[in-house]
Amino acid sequence: MFSRSMRGRTIAAWIFAAAALLSMPALAGAEALDDIVKAGTIKIAVPQDFPPFGSVGPDLKPAGYDIDMADLIAQKLGVKLELVPVTTGNRIPYLQTKKVDLVISSLGKNAEREKVIDFSDAYAPFFNGVFGPADVKVANADDLAGMTIGVTRGAVEDLELTKIAPTTTVIKRYEDNNGTISAFLSGQVPVIATGNVVAAAILARNPPKKPEVKFLIKNSPCFVGLNKDEPKLLAKVNAIIADAKKDGSLDGISKKWLAAPLPAEL
Repeated sequence: MFSRSMRGRTIAAWIFAAAALLSMPALAGAEALDDIVKAGTIKIAVPQDFPPFGSVGPDLKPAGYDIDMADLIAQKLGVKLELVPVTTGNRIPYLQTKKVDLVISSLGKNAEREKVIDFSDAYAPFFNGVFGPADVKVANADDLAGMTIGVTRGAVEDLELTKIAPTTTVIKRYEDNNGTISAFLSGQVPVIATGNVVAAAILARNPPKKPEVKFLIKNSPCFVGLNKDEPKLLAKVNAIIADAKKDGSLDGISKKWLAAPLPAEL
């Protein structure tokens, strides 16, 4: 039979043990950067089927904006890079189960994701907007009045454009991005509403009329994903991103893969 004092000490011990267990993830996470440096390797999840952010090149090696970003982080940490190809569906689970240390896979930030992982500062532009050649003067949605614009049917930009375009705007919808690209290149439409990734694909063809962004429809830049409670690693990644913005490294990556400079507001 336990005395009252013994029961009190036992309960206190249980409470202490429970508190210690609850604090363990935070303590382990806080040392994630130290673990990476000690191992000499960082495992980074990257896309494998989403050019120009990540795909398999002609030499069968991963290539793209996110791969270059992963390489930059590994170099700055002074560790070996291990790329782990992921899909949209498994990139966050890979992070949560410690199969990777970071996710660099055109990852956007939203309230639901912020409940389970942390995000770095933005490192890449990802947005939908209206694009057209330099000689077409369009600065906002109102300027589309009386114009014809192409868009991919059912895409985010189609839904958003429908909300803001004047009633006199003629919206031509195409079944896929290739159809929208062909319509622009052939001159069927003077401007298109699309993503900056699609615009980069058009620029890669070196067309006579190059699409440039006229105005944004929806902005959703890319962030590096980290597990919760990894403050040292988060601070280091943010410092690397900040330095890469200052020294022009990120601007170079953006020009290489998106055929456009890094936006000043990123």
